[in-house]
Amino acid sequence: MDSRSHTPVTAALRLCLHALLTGLLALVAVRAVGGAAPHAGAVVALVVVTAAVYAAGAVVGTRGGAPAGSGARDAAVRPDGGAGAQARPETGAGAQAGPETEAEAEAEAETETDAETVRSRVRAGSPSLRPGTRAAAVWLGGLCALWIVLLVLSPDALWVAFPLYFLQLHLLPTRSGVAAVLVTAAAAITSFVAHRQEIAPGAFIGPLLGAAVAIATVLGYDALFRESERRRELIVELVATRAELAEAERTAGTLAERERLAREIHDTLAQGLSSIQLLLRAAERTLPGGAPATAHVRAAREAAQANLAEARSFVRALTPPDLERGSLAAALERLCARTTGPGLTVRFAVSGTPVELPTPYEVALLRTAQSALANTVRHAGAGRAEITLSFMDTSVALDVVDDGRGFDPAAVPVDERGDGGFGLPAMRSRAATLGGTLSVESAPGQGTALAVTLPVAGPALGAERAA
Repeated sequence: MDSRSHTPVTAALRLCLHALLTGLLALVAVRAVGGAAPHAGAVVALVVVTAAVYAAGAVVGTRGGAPAGSGARDAAVRPDGGAGAQARPETGAGAQAGPETEAEAEAEAETETDAETVRSRVRAGSPSLRPGTRAAAVWLGGLCALWIVLLVLSPDALWVAFPLYFLQLHLLPTRSGVAAVLVTAAAAITSFVAHRQEIAPGAFIGPLLGAAVAIATVLGYDALFRESERRRELIVELVATRAELAEAERTAGTLAERERLAREIHDTLAQGLSSIQLLLRAAERTLPGGAPATAHVRAAREAAQANLAEARSFVRALTPPDLERGSLAAALERLCARTTGPGLTVRFAVSGTPVELPTPYEVALLRTAQSALANTVRHAGAGRAEITLSFMDTSVALDVVDDGRGFDPAAVPVDERGDGGFGLPAMRSRAATLGGTLSVESAPGQGTALAVTLPVAGPALGAERAA
């Protein structure tokens, strides 16, 4: 059932409609009997039949329910005490987690199938009075026909037109509903004039004013509900977006902290243990054969070597996921494949003889390539880009070239993005941390060439290779 049918406002409106129609029918019967009307018996009988038809519609509507997609008019005042059920799959932050196992998923699917079968049988055996359906139109037509006959017999039946206005506006399409309200108002006015044999302003003002109020109320409620639904969907989307953004920020923060720890462990503990191992190896070689200290020096060197291996395992565990599945060249090749898409072709090439680089070097080069390609996709409007990884005797270089619109490097602000993300200052700072340099060559309309060079012949790499 539609969630709107459970709100206090719509429940109160339905009860008011039931009470209003019942009370007006009772008033017609009481006045016919108390006033000794010529057709009092027929009036009472018609009142009973009309009430029975109305009650039957309420019962049928309550049992039948409504299918998905019954529209924005389901929440308007209705005689069946319910609203059309509208299937609304939960999405975003409001979506519940699915079954954890395949068996649970199958059991849940069977349960949903059985429930849907029962609902289908109930609907097939009991047609519901949903807005815009033939059953609703037939039921409403019969109710209005009984009212017309009652209107001919008793002038007091005029007041029953007011609850009929709401039924017509709810169960019929907008244009048909408005037309039916106008016809009902005209019938009420005609009945008043025919029974009183006079034309009074009140005969026109009452029914027409009631029709105007009913039209404004129902259509206004529909408009407010549609606006409320749009806002609800926006809120759900906003909550989901905020959750995704928070998750992305947590992931980025975790990766950044992992890189920082890996860099710190490599630059401090690993390098210190590597130096200790080299010094102990040299001391072991200088000791004379059979010296008592030789065994202790060897034990210390082996302990340093074991701890160095443990520190390197920590560094490998903290490296970016792209570097966990292979070498730097493989990670850059996968990056190019992922970035290639409609309108942009990215190629990768390796120059020189690849050598194993320290983890901070690989992380810096990979992050720089990711940043440069992100700028190419976002700002350059390029059709082709190429990444070249060059291994030289004393350095390693990464070049990223594209044929995009280019820019004036001198005109770029200190932090063009303002978030410390993929900007040139962040790339330059990363390279400078490792003793390298970053250069950018570009001009408007002439593409962009970015190059980062890191030295690999210093003490850090020498100790890394010796270890």
